[in-house]
Amino acid sequence: MRWDFSTNANAVGPCSLALDAMRHADASRYPDPAYHALREQLAQWHGVAPDRILLAGSASEFIQRITAVSARLAPGPVAVPTHAYGDYAVAALAWGRSLVHVADPTATLRWHCNPSSPCGHDEPLSSSTTTITVLDAVYAPLRLDDPQPHDTSQQAVFELHSPNKALGLTGVRGAYAVAPELTNDMESWVAALEQASASWLLGAHAVAMLTAWTEPDTQRWLKQSKATLCRWKHSQIEMLRALGAEVSDSVTNFFCVRLPAGCSVEGLRERGIAVRDATSFGLHGWVRLSVQTPEAQAALQEALLELKLADIPTRALR
Repeated sequence: MRWDFSTNANAVGPCSLALDAMRHADASRYPDPAYHALREQLAQWHGVAPDRILLAGSASEFIQRITAVSARLAPGPVAVPTHAYGDYAVAALAWGRSLVHVADPTATLRWHCNPSSPCGHDEPLSSSTTTITVLDAVYAPLRLDDPQPHDTSQQAVFELHSPNKALGLTGVRGAYAVAPELTNDMESWVAALEQASASWLLGAHAVAMLTAWTEPDTQRWLKQSKATLCRWKHSQIEMLRALGAEVSDSVTNFFCVRLPAGCSVEGLRERGIAVRDATSFGLHGWVRLSVQTPEAQAALQEALLELKLADIPTRALR
């Protein structure tokens, strides 16, 4: 597809600093199986002890793993947001677990995403202090306003991070979770999650990406890229509204849209433009669009105008 608005990756990327780190990665041999240096660096960056860092093959891999482990340690329903990434539910159903609303007190595993997907909204974290919760923070680096950090210090919250979208490197898989303070109960959870992990979970390139993520120069690049994304987002939303689209506000580099009359996902695809149909998120009639370059926006504008003009004779006959 020539123009891809369906991906949430940072359109300013890829980050050259992370790319250089991966080019210099030694793929001829296994990484350290315990990933000591990477754990130390991530722990220092988050201000936690290294034994609270749980590495993951990807965010999706961790979703599957913690759902499986919690099915043994805390069997019961899984709470998912009303509009959310489908892997939360897929993993729960694979283990025969029922799905409940995020506020349901019977849940023994609760999923929370902030900013949310597909809408890119702020979502308040549940006040529960006992239910195991995963705060999916994958999109946190791509929020374009000032972040409002959650206080999770008194809660059983695992914070899940995967910087490949923020770096514009979605082809490189690699993630990690920051576990809660290691009380006796939480130590058993962390031990079980480590035991359920595959050997050499991360390859050399994922290690290089996650290491580069914590570097000051990478974070400076990210900050600069978000300033560019803010400008692009403003122009993209103005263009869409001028054409009659309904745009939902967001705090991220993506947002939901009702396309103008006569425009469809299929029609855009025929013109080389991919958008994310939000029906699977529970938002029938909406699509999710990421912020893209001015060149891509011009192509989207042209396609939407073509579809609107083609629909005029059809509407006249109705």
